[in-house]
Amino acid sequence: MTRSWSYSRPDADASHHPPPQGMLPLFLNDLVNHQDFVELTLELDNDSLMLRSIAPAPPPPPPPPDPLPDDSLLSITARIRSKFPWLRSASSRASTASSLDRDDTAAVPMSARDARRLNAQLQRTRSSAQAALRGLRFISNTTGASDANELWRRVQSRFHSLAQGGLLARDDFAECIGMMDSKEFALRIFDALARRKGLRISKINVEELHEFWLKISDQSFDARLQIFFDMADSNEDGRITRDEVQELIMLSASANNLARLKERAEEYASLIMEELDPENLGYIELWQLETLLLQRDTYMNYSRPLSTATSVGWSQNLSSFNPKTIIKSATTTLHSVILQNWQRIWILFLWGSTMAALFVWKFLQYKNRAAFNIMGYCLPTAKGAAETLKFNMALILLPVCRNTLTWLRSTAARSVVPFDDNINFHKLIACFIAVGIVVHGGVHLACDFPRLARSSPEEFEVISSDFHNKKPSYKELLMSVEGVTGIVMVVLMGISFTLATHRFRRNVVKLPWLLNRLAGFNAFWYSHHLMGIVYLLLLVHGTFLFLAHSWTQKTTWVYIVFPLLLYLGERSLRACRSEYYSVEILKVSVLPGNVFSLVTLKPRGFKYRSGQYIFLQCPSISQFEWHPFSITSAPGDEYLSVHIRTVGDWTRELKRVFTDHVNSKPVLARAKLGHLVNMERKSQPRLLLDGPYGAPAQDYQNYDVLLLVGLGIGATPFVSILKDLLNNSRTIEEQTPTESTTETSRSEDSFGSLNTTPSGKRKLQSRTGTGQAQAYFYWVTREAGSLEWFKGVMDEVAEMDRKGQIELHNYLTSVYEESDARSTLITMVQALNHAKHGVDILSGTRARTHFARPDWKEVFGRIASKHAYKTVGVFYCGMPMLAKELKRLSLEFTRKTATRFEFHKEYF
Repeated sequence: MTRSWSYSRPDADASHHPPPQGMLPLFLNDLVNHQDFVELTLELDNDSLMLRSIAPAPPPPPPPPDPLPDDSLLSITARIRSKFPWLRSASSRASTASSLDRDDTAAVPMSARDARRLNAQLQRTRSSAQAALRGLRFISNTTGASDANELWRRVQSRFHSLAQGGLLARDDFAECIGMMDSKEFALRIFDALARRKGLRISKINVEELHEFWLKISDQSFDARLQIFFDMADSNEDGRITRDEVQELIMLSASANNLARLKERAEEYASLIMEELDPENLGYIELWQLETLLLQRDTYMNYSRPLSTATSVGWSQNLSSFNPKTIIKSATTTLHSVILQNWQRIWILFLWGSTMAALFVWKFLQYKNRAAFNIMGYCLPTAKGAAETLKFNMALILLPVCRNTLTWLRSTAARSVVPFDDNINFHKLIACFIAVGIVVHGGVHLACDFPRLARSSPEEFEVISSDFHNKKPSYKELLMSVEGVTGIVMVVLMGISFTLATHRFRRNVVKLPWLLNRLAGFNAFWYSHHLMGIVYLLLLVHGTFLFLAHSWTQKTTWVYIVFPLLLYLGERSLRACRSEYYSVEILKVSVLPGNVFSLVTLKPRGFKYRSGQYIFLQCPSISQFEWHPFSITSAPGDEYLSVHIRTVGDWTRELKRVFTDHVNSKPVLARAKLGHLVNMERKSQPRLLLDGPYGAPAQDYQNYDVLLLVGLGIGATPFVSILKDLLNNSRTIEEQTPTESTTETSRSEDSFGSLNTTPSGKRKLQSRTGTGQAQAYFYWVTREAGSLEWFKGVMDEVAEMDRKGQIELHNYLTSVYEESDARSTLITMVQALNHAKHGVDILSGTRARTHFARPDWKEVFGRIASKHAYKTVGVFYCGMPMLAKELKRLSLEFTRKTATRFEFHKEYF
């Protein structure tokens, strides 16, 4: 039975009749504001009352005839007023006060528990609860009827393959419904559904499986909530105790492989009971669990710096700049692409134009030679290709002259040359060298040499002086100095190029065990040194030419000498500097996820920028191998640190070498992850350092706003940037003591008890001129243990960053998405603990960890709306797969919004 009543709120009487505690009176106060009445739609069922809607009451029309008898209406009204006395108007309270005082059934004030229960019903009507109502999904892929039917067909197919005698065993239920990776969780679902049917069974038929499937794939939140509640309510008493909550937390932690959470499950169960059971009854009911889930956003927004209002501005920003026509859209897109890639475009145009000019020049030169009458267009084609080969063989050395590029990054050249693409340009040149070899060598072997060997004496007479008046045979041409050096160069370059391809360098290709060493980084590294022999042979090849005798015609050395000397000079500098920069190890920190950090004294005179990297060599492992690692310390720190992940033979050996030199090996074995081990300086292995070298991330100082995205160990260059921003912020505060006089202490980070002080005050150069940039750091990782890597830095940023200069966002992709039932309770514990204590349950830092992957479109949209008419530097370090999406979004939001995004990438 449904009826509507008006609720009066005269201001004069409010002080004499304060509303009971709870959210509903506050909600009504906000809703009616300056109105006298609101319309409540309530549903009565025996002794229960359910609030359906609240709305401002329209002007009352002439009263229609009441369909109910007066005594029925009075009975309903009395029942409502007796249960909720605060719903009565002031006038009715005043007129009936004396009669109610004399009534034996006088209204009892609503208890706090009843008020919270009524508030839980009210929460469903709020927009903030809609996301929670869409969550708690056991089968998250079920989005529609067609999808549900398709999923059921797959389940049915698995049933027929797993069932024996038409019955599916309980142990096979997880695999059948597609939860093989969460078997324990799926078995608890099975038991809960079986208990609801009053059964204690270990096998089910296909009809029962279909019934179970319909329940767990039900789109109704109430149905999913009941299953989730029944999973904890093993004794079926309609109540969940603290022990049952703890068991459910451990179950969810096991499904997501969160060992740290399982260890503290008892603590978090007490936290939930403290929140939901303030009366200390020792249990919670279904409506209390629903309250926790519906208030999800309330807790999560506590630590979310970007408000929902931002999304409104984003949509407005998009709509105001969205092209109206297809032609304008295409023009805008083209303009955006050119704006993002103009540096690459003009470099490629200059390079291509130079090759074309050299080819045409040499082609025309040999077309007018006497030999053209014998060998035809084969000769000028081969010589034109040779000229481009000489040019590219010289040019390919420049992108790997790291010291030169690092110096050029600090000059005005960085504004016109895309130094971030040096390795890509190196690879592109190598591809064109391969094409040039095919054209040059192929034309010689298939056209020039056969036509020359078959030429008549009269034809050969014209060019006989070039061959000492003796016509060579095809074999003699191949065995000549030109032929032999050319063939050897092709073989060596073929080996070097092949082993440098992705499949061989990353050890993707599977070779027989005898040839296994032909794949991997070592094979790539050593084979590339064959190019030294190739350059010597190239000089010899370019000196002994059949048709050129004057030194002015032999131009190979002109192309090669300067780049070759520059490269050899860089290698010599590396060798000398590495001997000078033999570093002293201070600390070794063994961290989760096969990662360890090395902390060394900063070599004297060693200067670097955040975002740069260094090369390390350990002579006890190899005298030739150098491996690059991003610097994780800040320029102002008095030490130098790197974080190294053991993913290959060299890094595993490096970790073994340093851990074996610890005084007591058993101490290290018993030590917890993250424990710092002091190195005995007299016995420590020798470690050589070369660098620093420029990287894309070092250009962060050129932007007002930074979006830093690190994937796994790719967060390392950005940790240095965060620390540098923090040091600069501290320096500015020291220069303006009137703004902040509170002394703060730096928390101890993963490097141990090293005291760090800035060695100089360096002001951050930003376009705004304020000395501070806004940074958004997104760290996406698969392993929960990796959150320990930079725990100290995260805590320090959260503690020192009072102005909100840096926003930290950690994302753990190994945990199921927040709407999945397997992570729902973890999400709530995460949000509740962070809201109450300000500490993340996974990382132990103040930066809250999100589950699943970020919504990058939402991230870009919020930043675009918050920083309109500014340039945002997007810096990414990680695997190539995410770089494409970030680059696409940078182009899209540059085109659609008033904010410009400039994308920079770095792969590891």
